Amino acid sequence: MATIAASLLSKLGFPFNGLYNPVSMRTRHLHFSATAILLLTGLQCFSQIAEDKRQEFATHIQKAQEYLHDKRPDLAIPELQAAALIDPDNVETQGNLGVLLFFQGKAAEAIPYLRSAVEKQPSLIKIQGVLGIAEVHTQDFAQGRKDLEAVFPVVEDTKLKVQVGLELVGLYTQSDDLPQASRVLEQMRTAAPDSAEVLYAAYRTYADLSEESMTALALAAPDSAQMHQLLAHEEIKEGNTNGAIAQYRKAIAIDPHLPGIHFELADLLNTSQDANAKKEAVQEFRAALAANPLDEKAECKLGDIEAAKGDTKQAYAYYSKAAALQPADPDAKLGMAKVLIEMSQPDQAQELLEQTIQLDPANAVAHYRLAALYREKGRLNDAKREVDLYKQYKETREKLRTTYKELMKQPSEIRVDESDGK
Repeated sequence: MATIAASLLSKLGFPFNGLYNPVSMRTRHLHFSATAILLLTGLQCFSQIAEDKRQEFATHIQKAQEYLHDKRPDLAIPELQAAALIDPDNVETQGNLGVLLFFQGKAAEAIPYLRSAVEKQPSLIKIQGVLGIAEVHTQDFAQGRKDLEAVFPVVEDTKLKVQVGLELVGLYTQSDDLPQASRVLEQMRTAAPDSAEVLYAAYRTYADLSEESMTALALAAPDSAQMHQLLAHEEIKEGNTNGAIAQYRKAIAIDPHLPGIHFELADLLNTSQDANAKKEAVQEFRAALAANPLDEKAECKLGDIEAAKGDTKQAYAYYSKAAALQPADPDAKLGMAKVLIEMSQPDQAQELLEQTIQLDPANAVAHYRLAALYREKGRLNDAKREVDLYKQYKETREKLRTTYKELMKQPSEIRVDESDGK
């Protein structure tokens, strides 16, 4: 039995296992593959055609197979077209022909064949996905959106799901339906969490949502505490940390109970080398705890400050409180471990470091500290493993730091006068 099998397409240089496009529909570049889409077309797949036509049909299928084997889809397509004329009700021929035409950049020609296959067999989810993409590319946005929306929730192939999702995100973005685009992206990130295409699409969409929300807030409540908090975030992006502090203070003056405001101001002040800024940071962390006694992050930050001053007892108290509030906080456990090492309690510190790594496997500091403890106990193989992991994650962090440094403006040094810190 001669077939146009999915494996033949891979020989053509088309690893058809998904579809792709950047989100921008005006600058779309598609990278195709077909093995996950093509149907099998065999000599047994006849509809109600005359006996004398069966041999002619089989001959065209056989030639198409040979041309595909020779990596000549351009010659295989006419053979499939001839076979489709003989048996227009053959679903496999219609579907395969539509896919191959789409491969050749002939979306408009592919649509009738793809549509015919889907109408005859609605369960052809992948073919309907290709149909929706073809319709979008021929600017039939309404029908394309309808087909893509029907396919997206049920398609199981990850790469095809991503392609269909990206097409939908493009459509939703063009129609300013950013919330719907965001919902699709959440599903795509679940299906393909490491996909660069998906992550970039998410970045673009969330950035658009952020800008839209900022504009809406500016129009609805330009003098609100929330608006000043938002402006503080924007100042930080621009590297204007002192401007951000001024905005945080305006927000606090309007609403001292604004959720998270004291912690955000304290965290920014704590990055300064200025003694007055450091002093105010402590006050704001304490204000954050007064507003929210369950704020384990503020407890951790106060622990860091005390540890830096050498007060291990007070630092351990803060870290312990943070860990009690949130047992899954790796920062709290790491802080406790570092203090216990200073207090010459390596066994307890080791246990906490191992727990930290379980919660945060990429924590380079925890790997480094644990390697030192293993080395002291003569566990040299374990120590080497931890050192290797430390180097790996440290290198990754350095690359990320370099990338972020290129993206972000250098923050200005924070200076706080006694009169400014209240």
